[in-house]
Amino acid sequence: MTTTPSRPRAGVAPGGLSLLGHAWQLHARPLEFLSSLPAHGDLVRIGMGPWPAYVVCRPDAARQMLTDSRTFDKGGPFFDKARVLFGSSLPMAAWREHGWQRRQMQPAFQPGRIGGYAVVMGEEVDRMTSAWKPGQRLDVTAALTTLTLRIVTRSVLAAQAGDSAVAEVLESLHAVIDGIYQHVMLPLGPLYRLPTRGNLRYRRACTRLHRAIDDIIAARRAAPGEHDLVSMLLAAHDDDTGEPMSDEDIRDQLMVMIGAGFETTANTLVLALWLISQHTKAREQLHAEVDATLGGRTATPADPSGGATASASATSSSSRR
Repeated sequence: MTTTPSRPRAGVAPGGLSLLGHAWQLHARPLEFLSSLPAHGDLVRIGMGPWPAYVVCRPDAARQMLTDSRTFDKGGPFFDKARVLFGSSLPMAAWREHGWQRRQMQPAFQPGRIGGYAVVMGEEVDRMTSAWKPGQRLDVTAALTTLTLRIVTRSVLAAQAGDSAVAEVLESLHAVIDGIYQHVMLPLGPLYRLPTRGNLRYRRACTRLHRAIDDIIAARRAAPGEHDLVSMLLAAHDDDTGEPMSDEDIRDQLMVMIGAGFETTANTLVLALWLISQHTKAREQLHAEVDATLGGRTATPADPSGGATASASATSSSSRR
């Protein structure tokens, strides 16, 4: 027997300020603030600067919002700010455009292509850990953020890590993402047009990032290579109009794929390392399993558990040092 979900309880988060809303709480203590919201309702209104936003705190309501894209379409100040940089790329696209864009990019993520990405992952893990020494103190968050950014940049752009364009992407992306977050969270309006050090850093990073990816697209258009994501986007045509993607549209897709693919992964790995460090028995079991399965070599998708073993290999290597 199925039951109809009850109507969500609406609430308002306390502590909002007249112009900033809850921007300071989101900036200074985001996990603590967001974790406190379910106590105030299932749908909790917060202030994103002067704009209202609603945080969905109940699983069935979150599922409805994420699966009914026609009703809950994308919009609001965050998307308005992000589209300045990312255009109408896949995460930014409204539901009418989203389906077509997804079909063009989906072949790059089919199982048959994972082996190539795994090679890149192994190379980058080996490059990072080969420089580590026993007893060395490391900023693990910084190290793993650089690792995942190098992996996703090489995988998405199908370029070598030593390429100048990839190095430019690596250098610029952090400043760009930090700038977008600040523009959304802190509604300072015209102040962002002043030539302050932070504003200039953000603008220059945006320009460098655009130029680097444009150079990669131009090079691939002049000399088509393997069937990678860049080539797929170059060959894509709109189902209705038959028009190909512009270089600007392709650049937006590549930028957002890189931007969305590294920080969340790095944070997950950092949390995994911390949890392993807190549980001696689990750490010993992990080391024993990796040693028995790999014997010191880099994991591949053919190993038991596939990608899970590769992740465990990197995590085990990190937790030993």
